[in-house]
Amino acid sequence: MTQINVRVDGVTYTDDVEPRTLLVHYLREQLGKVGTVIGCDTSNCGACTVHLDGAAVKSCTVLAVQADGGEVTTIEGLAPEGGGLHPMQKAFHEMHGLQCGYCTPGMIMASVDLLKENPDPSDTEVREGIEGNLCRCTGYQNIVRAVQQAAGEMRGSTNGHASPAEVDTAAAPHVAAQS
Repeated sequence: MTQINVRVDGVTYTDDVEPRTLLVHYLREQLGKVGTVIGCDTSNCGACTVHLDGAAVKSCTVLAVQADGGEVTTIEGLAPEGGGLHPMQKAFHEMHGLQCGYCTPGMIMASVDLLKENPDPSDTEVREGIEGNLCRCTGYQNIVRAVQQAAGEMRGSTNGHASPAEVDTAAAPHVAAQS
């Protein structure tokens, strides 16, 4: 067993893990963060996408020990402090960017990461930004519309531009408790 210290959704955890434990299994099985789903366990689908130290990663490709000392944001930690939905979550709901919902956590996390780098993406840039996240239900058009709507809301208007720092502020994780 190896001891890790990792901050997940604003809470610091110290746990013993097997060195071969994948981050997705640690999040789900030890921390109960079941919003991070396992779609393929081979990095093909993107359903398990989380943010590790501010960057989107497929948590089935990262060992929990690699997250030691890091900060992880899951779909559960994306919502703003005080409740409600993150603008991306809200847009996916309003624009019908999901059907079965299985890919949705990974799509949302990848989309938020995209907007950190490109707060005003074209439809093509959205499609490229979510590449590696598979949806077998929607055909992607409503997902692209949802990302565009969220981008506009996170910029403060549909025509303005935001800096990556402003997008980070809109994507700040909910902090349930400090430890």
